Amino acid sequence: MTEGIKAGVDVASPKRTKDIIARYGFTFKKSLGQNFLIDQNILRNIVSAAELDETKGALEIGPGIGALTQKLAHAAGRVAAVEIDNRLIPILTDVLADTPNVHVVHGDVLKLDLAELLREQFAGLSGVSVVANLPYYVTTPILMKLLEEKLPLEHIVVMIQKEVAQRMAAKPGGKEYGSLSVAVQYYCVPELVCIVPHTVFIPQPNVDSAVIKLSLRDKPAVEVEDEAHFFQTVQACFAQRRKTIANNLTAYVGKVNREKLGPLLEGIGIDPSRRGETLSLEEFASLSRALLAADLRSS
Repeated sequence: MTEGIKAGVDVASPKRTKDIIARYGFTFKKSLGQNFLIDQNILRNIVSAAELDETKGALEIGPGIGALTQKLAHAAGRVAAVEIDNRLIPILTDVLADTPNVHVVHGDVLKLDLAELLREQFAGLSGVSVVANLPYYVTTPILMKLLEEKLPLEHIVVMIQKEVAQRMAAKPGGKEYGSLSVAVQYYCVPELVCIVPHTVFIPQPNVDSAVIKLSLRDKPAVEVEDEAHFFQTVQACFAQRRKTIANNLTAYVGKVNREKLGPLLEGIGIDPSRRGETLSLEEFASLSRALLAADLRSS
């Protein structure tokens, strides 16, 4: 039986992280994308971006050994940390023993009822933000769950793969701009906080990361009649990036409706020869509405 880590000791350093790994005999699971952050400045930047205070709560996803959790506990009124790996629960229990405002939940965030979790954990607080170092392999599913379920969140501040963060914040016209950009910006205002080199993790990933702040909009960026159809339209326009909007949409609505697309696009001021990466959110919304009005959609 190993001696536990002393409560209150700041775990975010190479020496302390390695010590914890050794004490508890912890081994990293590549399948869970486990990379522990060991840089104090990056942690402070993440917490600062979340704009927390004692009246607000923080939902952390994947706390690992509690490096970020410790910082959140001092900044927020309450922290709920969801960890999928049951081997980390005793480590977190020891590390966070002197932080009574932290509640660790053992579970898969993709399967949890997050609306209920927020009600249970953050009742009486003035706002809640998600703050997390997300595993690369599950970044997009987690973020889309948070957004599509329309949870009452103020901010989502997450560390993710640099290229994915750049796509989320990309503007029309560049190679990074795509369906993920549109989906995120429909719900949020994105802001790149900082780039994080791969050298500040144990173990080191193969690529650099970035911290991105997503501030939830009071209402979506554009008005659409059917959200599902809007996102289907966006996906269709990016189906093959080198193809024009007209060609991509032909595959979406069927060749039998091809002749209708040219006049429809021109009628809303969109050149059929443009590519999806050049369209703004407003243009995607206009296109979605026009396709609905003309009853042109994937069968």
